Amino acid sequence: MSERVPPSDARSDAADSTNDDPTPLESLEAARARLETIETRIDDHDEETVEEVAAAYRAATDLLETYVDRATGTGKENFQAYIELEGKFDGLVSGLSEDLPEHAAFENALEAIDKRRLSEADFERARDALEPAARYADMLDDREAAREDLAEARKAANRRLRTIDDEIDERERLLELADADLDAPVERLRDPIERYNEAIREAFQAYRLETSAREVFALVERSRWYPFVSYVQPPDDLLEYVRNDPAGEYTIPELLEYADYSRSKLSHYVDSADELKRNVATQQTYLESIDAEPLTIDWPPDPAGALRARTREYQPFVARVADEDVVAALREVRLLATDPDYDRLQTAAQAVAQLTPAERERLADGRVADELETLRAERERLVNALAVDDPV
Repeated sequence: MSERVPPSDARSDAADSTNDDPTPLESLEAARARLETIETRIDDHDEETVEEVAAAYRAATDLLETYVDRATGTGKENFQAYIELEGKFDGLVSGLSEDLPEHAAFENALEAIDKRRLSEADFERARDALEPAARYADMLDDREAAREDLAEARKAANRRLRTIDDEIDERERLLELADADLDAPVERLRDPIERYNEAIREAFQAYRLETSAREVFALVERSRWYPFVSYVQPPDDLLEYVRNDPAGEYTIPELLEYADYSRSKLSHYVDSADELKRNVATQQTYLESIDAEPLTIDWPPDPAGALRARTREYQPFVARVADEDVVAALREVRLLATDPDYDRLQTAAQAVAQLTPAERERLADGRVADELETLRAERERLVNALAVDDPV
């Protein structure tokens, strides 16, 4: 399956009639085939021999490249460079086994520069003479390039594998919702939850207006021991200031208001205007974010067990923030989890909230199930293909 296809239009990794680009699986298999082909060529010529000829070829061409400017001309320095080149090149050729393939190419290159005065044309002839040996170096270069291509193809295949896993999860989620009763009376869950959420938001707003910042911070700090109560903990400097400075007795809205005062006006309200501005003015975003949201119930709600655990953790916080009516509203939400129809209603609520019209259509006509089968088949092929190169 190509990475270009969106989740709503899954297909296999077979060739698409409208797109000729190779899939990650095809690229992986092609890269492996290229590497196997070049490795077979190298083995046919004996790898050690190929490496020896390639090393000699590279050494010879390096010498020609090094001396092409220095050894051409009529000057004394040019002649000295020519002597160096000839000596080194002759030593290179003499050190090669006469049985080495393309030995004659190195001898012909030496012959091309074996004269008292060299021109650039002589160097060109020497390079041309070495050409039969170049293919041995090319084989090693091709092998290195093929290895790099295979490594990149494996990376692309692994990326595709991660995408497939995400797409499989998405389709499995859709199929879990497929059997939901979309006409179920989900308002039996929604209405109590909405009543509670509205009540706790109003109560918390009043709580912020009436309660000192120090007490609010104590509430927030306590939430660190309750996983379902997801308040962000206050920054250390701000926490220390609110705990220990008399200004911590003010409410959060008052502190935010004072942070906008001039230092002279602020001196009438706090002992140190600079301390308040340094700690409060720089943390306005955090202070404004302390609200009722960590104590609200999401829609659609959690499964029954999680809803019971969540409402149980919420209760001591709600009791500190709100009156008994709000606690009773929370209790009513908790009792929803004991309803024999809760699972059916909760699944229906999820389906109604999460399924788009297009997803419902794809579920109804069987496309989602077909896509899931296609994705699983592609995943198996990719896993098997990647396993070929995995070290034992």
